[in-house]
Amino acid sequence: MLSMKVICDQSALAETLGIIGSVIASRTPNPVLTCIRLTAEDGRLTLAATDGDCGLRMVMEQVQVDEPGETLVPADKLNQIVRECPDATVTLENDKQALFIRSGESMFKIYGFDPAEAPPIGEFDQNAVDCEITAGALVVLINRSLFAAADEHSRYAINGVLVERTGTLLRMVATDGRRLAVATGSTSSGEGEARCIIPSKALSIMRRILRNDAALVRISMEENKVHVHVDDPAGQATLTSSLVDGKFPPFEDVIPKDQDKRVTFNRQTLWTAVRQAALLTNEESRSVRLHFQDSQLTLTSHAPEMGEAEVHLGIEDYSGEELEIGFNPNYISDALKVIDQDQVVLELKASNKPGVLRTGKEFTYVLMPVNLS
Repeated sequence: MLSMKVICDQSALAETLGIIGSVIASRTPNPVLTCIRLTAEDGRLTLAATDGDCGLRMVMEQVQVDEPGETLVPADKLNQIVRECPDATVTLENDKQALFIRSGESMFKIYGFDPAEAPPIGEFDQNAVDCEITAGALVVLINRSLFAAADEHSRYAINGVLVERTGTLLRMVATDGRRLAVATGSTSSGEGEARCIIPSKALSIMRRILRNDAALVRISMEENKVHVHVDDPAGQATLTSSLVDGKFPPFEDVIPKDQDKRVTFNRQTLWTAVRQAALLTNEESRSVRLHFQDSQLTLTSHAPEMGEAEVHLGIEDYSGEELEIGFNPNYISDALKVIDQDQVVLELKASNKPGVLRTGKEFTYVLMPVNLS
């Protein structure tokens, strides 16, 4: 191994290691895939890790490089040590097969591997950018879609989020078969069309590297990979991920076009009522009944051997016929949690038809009802 000595801010290093560590596979027969590669050169420290499908490289600018070099060490143990370091600064210094971590009066030594054994992580091609968007705008799109993605490995094509760009319009779509979330935003550049399905894990990591809302994010979509580069003044980050195989369902066919009942809610008021009604549900009866009549909404729930709840809401603009429909309250709360507008619109058709929650053109959420019987 090459020798290395670099002095870092403890909190900044701990934060970066926490993000990089989220890439590491929880179980792998290859110990190198549990490691982080550290490279100190040109006054910066670069940290990189991969699980074989998803790779992340992050640069720390606010460091003091006394001696350039590199090392490859177990991510989890390094992360644990740095989090427990007592001083404001941490010194990383390696010698042959070991990395020394010093902070205050504490010193740790961990054994690593030859950095040449680290799997390569794809470089970002600045000439192959499909779109540019600010980090803050991208975080909103991820927040409004990722929560609805399937986590069932048997349904691989929907175990991810569809990213679809048409001109400067960017959409993220996710479904688990019981609900569908469509988040729409705009990019600062983009021509033609591009689309791919990004794995949920990669999007979760992507969200964590978008720490500065004003940072510029460049996205490049290839046939089987996506590359994301974040221009953050505190340090650049590049994420590379394999894409989800398969074809995403034709989601636009799922969005109802004939809803004839429409009601506007204050987001916080509706969310509070749903959370209250959800208190008297359990795994066997995970449903809340919504009864619309005249200018009144009544939410009721019942859990055998536990009790029942009844919550009333005034709704001034409901003009449709009386309707009773059941929904999983967690699914309603999941959507209301990621909306930052004050007003939300709920569109309905019948007790056995999907409901649609909207906030203008930016967010559409289709929710399958539950059987009231």
